[in-house]
Amino acid sequence: MKPKTKLIHGGITGDPQTGAVSVPIYQVSTYKQEAVGKFNGYEYSRTGNPTRHALEELIKDLENGYAGFAFGSGMAAITSVMMLFNSGDHVVMTDDVYGGTYRVMTKVLNRLGIDSTFVDTTDIDAVEQAIKPNTKAVFIETPTNPLLKVTDISKVSKKAKEHDLLMIVDNTFNTPYWQNPIDHGADIVLHSATKYLGGHSDVVAGLVVVNSKSLAEELHFVQNSAGGILGPQDSWLLIRGLKTLGVRMEEHEKNTAKIVQFLSDHPDVEKIYYPGLSTHPGNNIAVNQSRGFGGMVSFDIGSAEKADELLSKVKYFTLAESLGAVESLISVPARMTHASIPKDRRDELGITEGLVRISVGLEDAEDLIEDLKNALS
Repeated sequence: MKPKTKLIHGGITGDPQTGAVSVPIYQVSTYKQEAVGKFNGYEYSRTGNPTRHALEELIKDLENGYAGFAFGSGMAAITSVMMLFNSGDHVVMTDDVYGGTYRVMTKVLNRLGIDSTFVDTTDIDAVEQAIKPNTKAVFIETPTNPLLKVTDISKVSKKAKEHDLLMIVDNTFNTPYWQNPIDHGADIVLHSATKYLGGHSDVVAGLVVVNSKSLAEELHFVQNSAGGILGPQDSWLLIRGLKTLGVRMEEHEKNTAKIVQFLSDHPDVEKIYYPGLSTHPGNNIAVNQSRGFGGMVSFDIGSAEKADELLSKVKYFTLAESLGAVESLISVPARMTHASIPKDRRDELGITEGLVRISVGLEDAEDLIEDLKNALS
């Protein structure tokens, strides 16, 4: 199936019992058993729920994996994946990751003895040098949040395999519509489904896809044991949101290309971060491993004061956390999504006080450009 067809016909479609076109919301906690241990597919909704299962089958198909899992948030998904490891294990991670990922690794999971080293994964030598005898996985974001650096998935995956490590990819920014990391050697793909997959700022969720039966069994054990599952109502909302992912991602990208051109020509914009620019250092890699460049753009306007002035003037860009929705969102990562990262670390990475991140929505591009033009003036 082509991508847009798979979004609508992948996974489990409809309800064979009633003929309903949409998978029903099974708002149920437990299920009748014919005898002790003999049940018709489901016994308890923490272990499995028909609506959640339909979503998990859909994301499995979209990411070309073996099995899918739905969690209560993107951070619940990341934490559950990290629970595959043991105390004393080590993970190599992209340096420019979402602040919540950095926080859970350095403030929570480190208490359990899971160690992490953050490096620039666009540099394969840096990845090699960070691998220790107790390293068990390489975790990358690509494109990264918020600097939109692009890591070569195939190259890092090959390096991981040389050392018998798992390869984990956060695919939130590009979504399975534009990028399929398992096709490039990843073992585990995860999403903050709150973002583009839901697409309407009305659900918080996380999704994970694994590429093997053994990983599926291990992660299901963690999911059932820790219990960070997604409820049936939110699972249904995600299924509905995913049906329009293709048309939304294409429109996001069309709008973004026009806005990037405007920002490139604006004298007050000091630097633009967008993989679709030919001048972006990861552009060639992005072209080879992705089918699109997405709708996220970061740009630096020099200072916190200028950023605050911009935020106070925009009308169509909503100042808010998150991204990937139908409405355009704007934020200052240093004081919002990445505030949990120490300032010296942010400065080292280039997450400055003047860095602005926008998630380009589905409004008319001319209105969005006019809004930015007025605010920057």
